[in-house]
Amino acid sequence: MAIGELITDLRKARGWSQGRLASAINDAFGTNLDREYISRWERSKVTPGRFYLRCLSAVLDVPLAVLEGEVKRRKFLSDVAATAIAPVVASDLLTAGFSARLDGGPSADDWEGKLTTYGTEYMSLGAADIQRRVSGELVVVQQQLDTPHLWSVASRLMTLYAKTFPGSDGSKAVNWYRMAAKAADRSGDAQARVWVRGRAAIALGYEGASLGVADVLADQAMAISDKPSLGLLNAIMGKAHAAAIRGDRATARKLMNQGRRVFDKAASYEQTSDYAVPWWRMNVFVSLLAARLGDEGTAVAAQDAARRELPATLPRFATHLEMHRGLMLARSGDKAGGTAYARAALDALPPEKHSLTLRLLMTEVEAS
Repeated sequence: MAIGELITDLRKARGWSQGRLASAINDAFGTNLDREYISRWERSKVTPGRFYLRCLSAVLDVPLAVLEGEVKRRKFLSDVAATAIAPVVASDLLTAGFSARLDGGPSADDWEGKLTTYGTEYMSLGAADIQRRVSGELVVVQQQLDTPHLWSVASRLMTLYAKTFPGSDGSKAVNWYRMAAKAADRSGDAQARVWVRGRAAIALGYEGASLGVADVLADQAMAISDKPSLGLLNAIMGKAHAAAIRGDRATARKLMNQGRRVFDKAASYEQTSDYAVPWWRMNVFVSLLAARLGDEGTAVAAQDAARRELPATLPRFATHLEMHRGLMLARSGDKAGGTAYARAALDALPPEKHSLTLRLLMTEVEAS
């Protein structure tokens, strides 16, 4: 099929306008496209060169091969997980899956090691790379779900996989979060049940997406156990962000204070894992929440505290903090200044370090 027709389908699958697609490319790569240029691509009046194909690949979060016609359109649109899997790779995954069933596959300890590795790598690698690798792990673990422990492993892998899709994308992320919750329930592990739901709630709340789902999952986590834990902390802070976005300032502040009390009892020492919430990361949560509430004093204090302990190996999170300042400026009435500040922070981060969450944050600043 024509490349223009494919771009149109991929754009519409995300619910984006031509203008939003142009803005996403400009924000990520410093280009100067407008809606009309996207329209010319889609009408096949102009064929995007390899540079712009790479731009489209990044902002639409699809393999470059899809845009170059090497993966069939129907396969891509029908199953996002399959988009990153070329036929030869699919064959390898099937082999790995059956081998795991026939030969036993990785041990429970091996799986815990894998989860630890992915938790660390998620903090610095791109979503597309993690998505491809975790999809392979899910094929294997699916064949080993014979014990409660492996259901717990699967639930945590599913949660990580869900996070590689933007919550604003609708059903993809949400469906995986819901399946992860069901898998955690099968494990009978209360800690996993709370963590999976809490991690989903903070991911959706931070992104400002699917707020109803964020609330439901947070409420479920809080009902399962009120014992201080990282899962409970994530659930509370996710619910706080949802309240702030809806304009319920009193509830958001109450939940923020509750989250701080839980953090005092359940904080992590591990600094660079997605499964951890150390002091600097808690302050990233508070920074955005306070910015959304218009509480500049609390936001700036949280940003300064986070910077003092933020590992230098995680520049993406430093960008988050700068963009929170842009959001504060925009919400205080200086929309142009806040937008420029946030965009400058995003542009200063190498494109390969950009994330879907940062792009959604840029959109929030622009809309403030």
